[in-house]
Amino acid sequence: MSVLGTRLCVPDSLTARVPVEQRGPGLGRDAVRLLVSHGTEVAHHAFMELPALLRAGDLLVVNTSRTLPAAVDGRLGHARVVVHFSTRGEDGRWTVELRDPDGKGTTRARAGGPASSVVRLPGNVRLVYEEPMAPESPRLWWVRVSVDVPELLRRHGRPIRYPYTERDQPLSAHQTVFALPSADGAGSAEMPSAGRPFTAAMVAELVSRGVQFAPVTLHTGVASQEAHEPPYPELFEVPETSARLINAARAGGGRVVAVGTTAVRAVESATGADGVVRAASGRTDLVVTPERGVRVVDGLLTGLHEPQASHLLMLEAVAGRAAVERGYAEAVRHLYLWHEFGDVHLILREDSPH
Repeated sequence: MSVLGTRLCVPDSLTARVPVEQRGPGLGRDAVRLLVSHGTEVAHHAFMELPALLRAGDLLVVNTSRTLPAAVDGRLGHARVVVHFSTRGEDGRWTVELRDPDGKGTTRARAGGPASSVVRLPGNVRLVYEEPMAPESPRLWWVRVSVDVPELLRRHGRPIRYPYTERDQPLSAHQTVFALPSADGAGSAEMPSAGRPFTAAMVAELVSRGVQFAPVTLHTGVASQEAHEPPYPELFEVPETSARLINAARAGGGRVVAVGTTAVRAVESATGADGVVRAASGRTDLVVTPERGVRVVDGLLTGLHEPQASHLLMLEAVAGRAAVERGYAEAVRHLYLWHEFGDVHLILREDSPH
């Protein structure tokens, strides 16, 4: 558990229940607040001020994964269930999480399996349970599906929705400006949400100020909302051009700022012990902790995570425990909004230049 788990209470009133653009007339995606932590120094900004907080030579690492409509209704025997598709395996199987509908448009946890169980999906599609993804994580199971899953999701899926949100949102509300289609239909079960506040206009302004972008891809699976499990192996790619951009930015004295924990995981998976980023792809099982540390990332732009979330260990790896504790206490005190439709936090290493 993160150090914040026993010290910080986030009131329900600080949950962002709808996207910011639905909270009032004339608001865009970039109308969220930006908490900036530089070591234990904290400052408060609007996200639209981000270009003024970065400088020429800085580089943003962004995740290009598209969000999938990964939730599909089904039946297990006579029971109604919701299947959350997570990650595709190399053998064509998928990992899934089975959930119970709660009658309010969202779901609650349900045990997966047992092996050979059959879930019936729309269009006479059969999903057959085979084995748990890992003995210590019975929440996720490997299954086989009788049709092409990306096409199934396109026809019958919807974005995964969690109980703290007010209503279903269209898939477009879960895509970032950086999202690119994948040739094989792969994508993320959940939105790489740190990139959500960016607009095309802001990207253009950042580029005009000399800030560079390095695209990477990490297809994130279904997070554990109840148990806060650490991340498991996920598909990623760091292209050669992005590796060169990151190395050049560091050599030139620029700061490398990852947009989202997924971007950190991808780029750190491609970074050697010598601190050099090299093109890489495949599945990464890297878990970034304070003990492991980070080798190339100078900062992280991310949403506000629950105090028990395993993601906070990554924040501590970037900036240290004291910085994370101070930043989160200030976020609560100044009524920042949590979760994927909420405000964002720019965390910079104490030894990175202002």
